[in-house]
Amino acid sequence: MLTIFKRVNFTFALSVAKDNTYDKIILGIDPGTNISGYGVIGIKKNQLNYISMGIFDLRSEINHAMKLQSIFDQCSKLIDTYLPDEFAIEAPFYGKNAQSMLKLGRAQGVSMAAALNRNIPIFEYAPRRIKQSVTGRGTATKEQVAGMVKSLLNLETLHSKFDATDALAIAICHYFTYKPGQDHSGTHYNNWNSFINKNPNKIK
Repeated sequence: MLTIFKRVNFTFALSVAKDNTYDKIILGIDPGTNISGYGVIGIKKNQLNYISMGIFDLRSEINHAMKLQSIFDQCSKLIDTYLPDEFAIEAPFYGKNAQSMLKLGRAQGVSMAAALNRNIPIFEYAPRRIKQSVTGRGTATKEQVAGMVKSLLNLETLHSKFDATDALAIAICHYFTYKPGQDHSGTHYNNWNSFINKNPNKIK
């Protein structure tokens, strides 16, 4: 089932099984069409704990469809490895290049589909909201976000790609923001039905 992963550069900075002593495990995904980042954190007694971060390097895939397949497969592998309780992802942003936006939206969609396929609740956060939550400034640079991630998680070193630290920031944003039963200023999907109800234009 998992042999498909041999064709993509899927890098783990740290690989461990789920620690059941955590109160909650959060998987953050920074979707991209060439490089996607992921970050996994554990919450224990209201303390943030680093578990893993890395990237999916999709640049060797032969076409966009194969990139989407790889994103779905690798997100599924992460979920099966770390058994997260919640899945946080950066929401779509609007740019000038419509084609790039379309491809990014597809990458986000298949990432979300992997979580929905495992019945894991999904939470979307806007890029500005993520920066604001982690650094206190919605206009913070990637370097500033990475610096705060390093400080909050007490990391000695960071991944060479900002995609990985951005993904950790997404997971951290979710922890800081989401309180069950309260408005968390993001989009929340519990399952396929809630996704369909909130996105009727995406279903044909």
